[in-house]
Amino acid sequence: MKTETTKGMFKRFLVFSHDISWVPVTILAAYWLRLNLGPISKIPLSGTIQFVLVALILHGFTFWAFGCYRGIWRFASIPDLLRLMKAVVSGAVATTVVCFMIGRLENVPRSVLVLYPVLLIGVLSATRISYRALMDRSFRFNVESGSRALLVGAGWAGEMLVRDMERHHQFVPVAFVDDNPAKQGQEVRGVRVRGSVNDIPRLLEELTIETVLITMPSASRKALDRVVQMCAERGVKCRTLPALVELADGRIEVSRLRPVTVEDLLGRDPVELDQKFVASFLSGMRVLVTGGGGSIGSELCRQISKHEPGLLTVLDNCEYNLYRIDQDISAGCPGLVFNSVLGDVRDTRFINAVFEKYKPQVVFHAAAYKHVPVVEDNIIEGIRNNVFGTQVVADAAMRHEAKTFVLISTDKTVNPTNVMGTTKRVAELYCQALNESCSTHFITTRFGNVLASVGSVVPLFERQIAAGGPVTVTHPEITRYFMTIREAASLILQAGAIGKGDEIFVLDMGEPVRIADLAEKLIQLSGFQPGRDIEIAYIGLRPGEKLHEELFYAREELRHTVHPKLMLASCRMMAPAHIHDGLKVLNGAVIANNQDEALRSLKALVPEFLPSMSPEERKQRRNRPQLQVVK
Repeated sequence: MKTETTKGMFKRFLVFSHDISWVPVTILAAYWLRLNLGPISKIPLSGTIQFVLVALILHGFTFWAFGCYRGIWRFASIPDLLRLMKAVVSGAVATTVVCFMIGRLENVPRSVLVLYPVLLIGVLSATRISYRALMDRSFRFNVESGSRALLVGAGWAGEMLVRDMERHHQFVPVAFVDDNPAKQGQEVRGVRVRGSVNDIPRLLEELTIETVLITMPSASRKALDRVVQMCAERGVKCRTLPALVELADGRIEVSRLRPVTVEDLLGRDPVELDQKFVASFLSGMRVLVTGGGGSIGSELCRQISKHEPGLLTVLDNCEYNLYRIDQDISAGCPGLVFNSVLGDVRDTRFINAVFEKYKPQVVFHAAAYKHVPVVEDNIIEGIRNNVFGTQVVADAAMRHEAKTFVLISTDKTVNPTNVMGTTKRVAELYCQALNESCSTHFITTRFGNVLASVGSVVPLFERQIAAGGPVTVTHPEITRYFMTIREAASLILQAGAIGKGDEIFVLDMGEPVRIADLAEKLIQLSGFQPGRDIEIAYIGLRPGEKLHEELFYAREELRHTVHPKLMLASCRMMAPAHIHDGLKVLNGAVIANNQDEALRSLKALVPEFLPSMSPEERKQRRNRPQLQVVK
């Protein structure tokens, strides 16, 4: 370490010696110009020697004072040159003042006082720029080991990326493409714009391109999909810069390039949130997130932590998930006051103790069993967790006078054909009923599938592709709504901030996606061709699975809110007495472990429930061992 420091000091001393040596040279050159390039012998020595000595001392001081040696010549930039100009001008002014005070500038022509700093700035700037140009040229002749890259988008991001490539040998920028006609034929840092996006197939072959780099952080999903499709058809790797929402610091670097993901292709344009409104909702508040170690819960915790809550309590029944989010929050927000609580939302005594100790004012209830086939095979446990776990937490929020309770629901509550969706619908009805009789604002958010969440279809497909296939899809026409985890969590926070109680917010999920199309995109992103390298197998709908999901009932009149991505559903209400009576019957069936009675109770509470399996089919499946919690 000491050797490196000494080496750095020695380099700075050499640069300083170079700069200071030009001071007397430029002063003499200024005299020479003043004499119309006449004989140097005519320069008066008496005043000149004094002027040079003073200039050497004062310029040496200003060079260091203005930080002219903090920058590296290899990467000399405009800020470095501006510092140099300030140092030279300051030194020249100081030299003039001191020499005037000492000898009234005797034998020093006034034109010299103006000419020499101009010459000094020019020489010092030229040496730095020439050195960088030489090194850049050297770079271009010594990067043949890098991957030949075609850059899509000749804008500011593309320019910054090419600049960063000059410091690394990973990629060689061969050409740009851009759909802007004004940029055709132009150059960006010496790299020619050779056509539009439509020319990519031709350029891939003509220029022997090995990698395509998408340098458009604000590119639409449609544009990304188009480029990826062209690359996939020709077996060329494709990488992209993160979206603008991920580039908060504005840094464009080679190290930030990453493979194109399915979230890039299926996600929508970034959601614009009212950050001030969300911050006013969460700042200084005591917040509890149940299921805080899960996919949605953990992202909620990350986003909540950025809004400076007074206390964040993360509750989960999985030790590993709780450990992961604990580590994430500790690293991302080291000053945040938060607690990690390991426990079960179904334990009434435990949940009341949590509320008594931490006194949460805002509760996000994300703890639930969400996998349809698993809950179909484990009906009693699904009801116990999704219905009565919600009841326990909601009752505690009401009892301890929490300000807001946000239930994380699902699109599978609409005309449910499975137990999971039905249990979540009962949870919605219960929270609405509580809202009638307490000061706590009970709010529900309802949305579809989340891309890349734990147990979702995307990780499953990725594992199947890695194993060589086949990729299993239940039906050729099955569709689902998708959104990214980040977007879902953001809209949940926005709904919590907007809601006044008794609302069911339906998140705008965009257009439904065919799962077969999703499988094809994932295969292409992995560098394979669907049907040729990786087969897609159709295995039939699973128990409780619908061909197409719905976000709201036909009779629910959707109303717009202040946020364009949030809508309100005018849903069916249930009398508090009726739902309490229904839950008593349901609880009795759960205690008795009577699945048939439990299903009848669910049907009584949610008449829209149309089970996909007949009682006989359920009896056949009932022979399979069920997951039971031993207490």
